Amino acid sequence: MVKLTRNFWLIAPFATWMALMMALPATAVAYAVRTAVVATMLVAAGFAFRAARGERVAGADAWRGLVAGLLVGLLVFVLWVLPEQFDWAWYRKWCIVGEGGTQALAESRTCWLVVRLVGSAFVISVAEELFFRRWLIGFAGFWWMVALFALEHDRWLVGAIAGIAYGVLYVRRGLWSAIVAHATTNLVLGLWVLKTGQWQFW
Repeated sequence: MVKLTRNFWLIAPFATWMALMMALPATAVAYAVRTAVVATMLVAAGFAFRAARGERVAGADAWRGLVAGLLVGLLVFVLWVLPEQFDWAWYRKWCIVGEGGTQALAESRTCWLVVRLVGSAFVISVAEELFFRRWLIGFAGFWWMVALFALEHDRWLVGAIAGIAYGVLYVRRGLWSAIVAHATTNLVLGLWVLKTGQWQFW
């Protein structure tokens, strides 16, 4: 029963995010609803702590995990945006399946953009790490995790690279470090989008 409950709460936030994404329209308000619902699930279940039970580190190990997470997160961000700065036709043709970002998003009020930034960096990143790294690696194996993480993203190639990077970090440094990396990538990517107006990344 304990294992069943634990697995449910590792899966449920991400599953809820995906279900709401499919059920609700692609609007700023819908994104805010999605963020609020999943954030509430994470807080209510105490996921930031319970999922990492038995993996807690302290002192130098904690700092090494933090630094590793920050560096990997920044590296994944660079790899995520770099190919499209060169506008490679082959990359757009073969490595992107559909694109996010809309003019409506670009014209959203500042408060909705802040909600999107917070949701991307601190809510969905945690939910994805709990599901893909903490649960799916143990359930299906490392490479199935990478494949499914790639398929979840419209940029499947860099999605696969990110899945490998976060996965290796999880195996070597634990869940905390992987969450830091994913949150760093999403936060810096969001700030990049807001600064450059490259809405396709959102």
